[in-house]
Amino acid sequence: MDDWANKIKNDFPIFDSSDLIYLDNAATTQKPESVINAINAFYKETNANVHRAIYSIGNEATKRFEDAREKVSSFINAPSSKEVIFTSGATESLNLLASSLVSNLKPGDEILLSEMEHHSNIVPWQIVAKKFNLIIRYLPIDQIGELDLNNSEDFFTKKTKIVSIAHVSNVLGTINPIKKLAGMAHSIGAIFIADGAQGAPHTKVDVKEFDCDFYVFSGHKMLGPTGVGILWGKTKLLEEMDPFMGGGEMIEDVSFEESTWNNIPYKFEAGTPNIAQAIGLGAAIDYLNTIGIENIQSHEKKLTRYALEQVSQIKNIMIHGTSNNKSGVISFNIKDIHPQDLTQFLDQDNIAIRVGQHCAQPLLSVLKETSTARISFYIYNTHEDIDKFCHSINKTLSYF
Repeated sequence: MDDWANKIKNDFPIFDSSDLIYLDNAATTQKPESVINAINAFYKETNANVHRAIYSIGNEATKRFEDAREKVSSFINAPSSKEVIFTSGATESLNLLASSLVSNLKPGDEILLSEMEHHSNIVPWQIVAKKFNLIIRYLPIDQIGELDLNNSEDFFTKKTKIVSIAHVSNVLGTINPIKKLAGMAHSIGAIFIADGAQGAPHTKVDVKEFDCDFYVFSGHKMLGPTGVGILWGKTKLLEEMDPFMGGGEMIEDVSFEESTWNNIPYKFEAGTPNIAQAIGLGAAIDYLNTIGIENIQSHEKKLTRYALEQVSQIKNIMIHGTSNNKSGVISFNIKDIHPQDLTQFLDQDNIAIRVGQHCAQPLLSVLKETSTARISFYIYNTHEDIDKFCHSINKTLSYF
């Protein structure tokens, strides 16, 4: 398995002349040469605005941009590429939904989230809830970091209009049962949204199989560039929604008095889009397809299992999230050592991990922690990376 990962690592320039052990993939992933080349090629060969120019490089820019949309559509098994909207990231996608979906809600209606949500799937809903007098409720988690659905009828009620849940927790690594949750939401007539920022890079996404109404994710967490994300939604719902932003491209007709909107997906893509980033995401999807999402998932499962075995032997460690259905994310605390101190010692050994609240302060309050350390894996990580990580921690413990 390490030979496979080391071969892949050769495709990533950041590892060329460095002994870097990068274990912060839940925050962002490194970029393969093919993605970097695709972005460079756009700027060198076809730098022009899309959907506007009729000259040759403008046509080619539009083709590459729309090809990327088709690649995303295929990657998540969307019924149509017209349902794929480019945004700046999962955060903007969720803000777009929060802004656009509340127009039909009335005071007292409920939005159901969970205790394990990222701030991006809490704060936008809080903003609109305050503005429109809506109520937010939170599904609790149990002791192993899974959603507690034992009393689900208390949360999925006639008042529930929107359910928005993480596909995978960025702190606990728990993989949530998206298809089941979508069915529970639909049974009470609610819209179901899946935050796939930690899902799409690591596990097969099939929006038709999930039967979610919306699925969002970010390019930079799946080998693509920063500044690009995806909002997928069912055609009927997208057509009913009001646009999030106004400007060029998203219009059909504009007069001094009023405007009418373009068709989807362009209705939600105001202004010059993130062209180079979208093309880079398309290249990242090509790369992931070459490797195979099943191979990625298998590699991460083996690596996570090994990491949990090794990390659990470290003295006075507390691991948060012990679900059997878990992705390659391990958050932990070590008694009497602040996570920030630990991270600084690891950095001296060129080992990069995440420390802090992971944009999940409500979840950390449930865990009764103010900060945790987190390691997270991807395709270029190896058993050796984990061994060196554990050795560095034990060396740090001996220092303290």
